[in-house]
Amino acid sequence: MQVAAVQMDIEILAKERNLEKVLTHLESAAHAGAKLVVFPECALSGYCFTSREEARPVSEEVPGPSTEKLLAAARALDCTAVLGLLERVGGQIFNSAAVVTPQGILGTYRKLHLPGVGFDWHATPGDTPFPVFATPHAKIGISICYDCSFPESGRVLKLKGAQILIIPTNWPLGSDSCEHTPSVRATENHLHVIACDRVGEERGVRFAGRSQIIDFTGKKLAEAGETEETILYGELDPSAADSNRVIRQPGKWEFDRIAARRPEMYSALTDPPGKS
Repeated sequence: MQVAAVQMDIEILAKERNLEKVLTHLESAAHAGAKLVVFPECALSGYCFTSREEARPVSEEVPGPSTEKLLAAARALDCTAVLGLLERVGGQIFNSAAVVTPQGILGTYRKLHLPGVGFDWHATPGDTPFPVFATPHAKIGISICYDCSFPESGRVLKLKGAQILIIPTNWPLGSDSCEHTPSVRATENHLHVIACDRVGEERGVRFAGRSQIIDFTGKKLAEAGETEETILYGELDPSAADSNRVIRQPGKWEFDRIAARRPEMYSALTDPPGKS
């Protein structure tokens, strides 16, 4: 299956212009054969907001006007899109990613881990604990940017059956996450990874680019530079991520990182603070 990551510049407080670019890039990627197309974190809205009130005009409900237009495009192009946006639910605004297939809007993932940067100072913490979305071509899970700094996020999605980990991100220039994290998440969880960053500058913050498509062995199939708007393509076999046993030398060097887990030894992950 061909997949695509759309590394693009984004304009803050310009949802309609950003949506027009998204739809144009989606069409280009689909015409090139991509069946799964990933866009950056906050691709509709921009990221460096000074308050929730400033961000509210470019937030919207899901389903909403932008995702309905994306749905019409996904149906016409027969592809699935993952789009970062600010999702409004009553008085709350989540940093979310919507999953839109030709069959419908499957839902959103809401960023769980919020760093002290950009809109995440003001976002509502996510309340959807790592859903797996069964798209027509693959089972996908999502970690938005800082989420992938927590290894538990990728592991939980793997245990729930995800074959591809999607990372919509806004890595600032100087972030160390793009250097190692996507490949490590792929290798340790036997998952394909599509990490989609943005480029350009917004309110004095420059973004790092470096979008990547990585297979379940940790091999980089494609990687973008730091400045250019581009569409990365890669061929992934989703079902290959389901076979967890690795055989380097039959009978001498074999392992399965999922079967070898010892959950009974990991209680410190969920123990209340202060419990020894």
